[in-house]
Amino acid sequence: MNPGKTRPIDPEDPKPETIAETAAVLAAGGVVVFPTRFLYGLGVDAFNEGAVQRLFEIKARPARKPLLILIEEPRRLKALVQEIPAGARILMERFWPGQLTLVFWAKEALPDMLTAKTGKIGIRLAGNRVAAALVKTLGRPITGTSANLSGRPGVFRIADLDPALKRRVDRVLDAGPLKGGAGSTVVDVTCDPPKILREGAISNHALFETLGQVPQNTS
Repeated sequence: MNPGKTRPIDPEDPKPETIAETAAVLAAGGVVVFPTRFLYGLGVDAFNEGAVQRLFEIKARPARKPLLILIEEPRRLKALVQEIPAGARILMERFWPGQLTLVFWAKEALPDMLTAKTGKIGIRLAGNRVAAALVKTLGRPITGTSANLSGRPGVFRIADLDPALKRRVDRVLDAGPLKGGAGSTVVDVTCDPPKILREGAISNHALFETLGQVPQNTS
């Protein structure tokens, strides 16, 4: 990897100039490694189909698997989803920003590559200041998939990035070692009760307590 790609960044107080430079990379169709709360993510402009295609190629990710996207404030949802069910609002109030990805019915304007032609889109409110600042500065959602090759574990240190992935990205924001651990819990709120697609940092029990009903579980 060209060392010039890498920029150190303070996850609690990211420098505006570093954020602006990185947002410009995203706006130009670039692929960026950036910190989230627990693991490093791989971001592109979610509305740039060429950039999304590059991301799939870099991760060797099957086209049938949709991508989640990050927003910086809940009001952005209205432009992205068809509706916000009551269960989703309850979960958002309790767990956002943070390690909860909610799957909604997507608006037709969203690129098919993001939804994998399922008609659904996974969205998370960025809980990390770097990620939130990138989305805000770019002015559009970015992808929030983990910075790994498809099927491999996520990484919490830049030193652990796969060399093949390192070579192909355009910018790396190094915030030092992150917390690590489980990724986000993924909940489909297009059905009632909501369906847990993946248990992660937020437990099934916590979801049950919040919703007051037993969510479906795919496992």
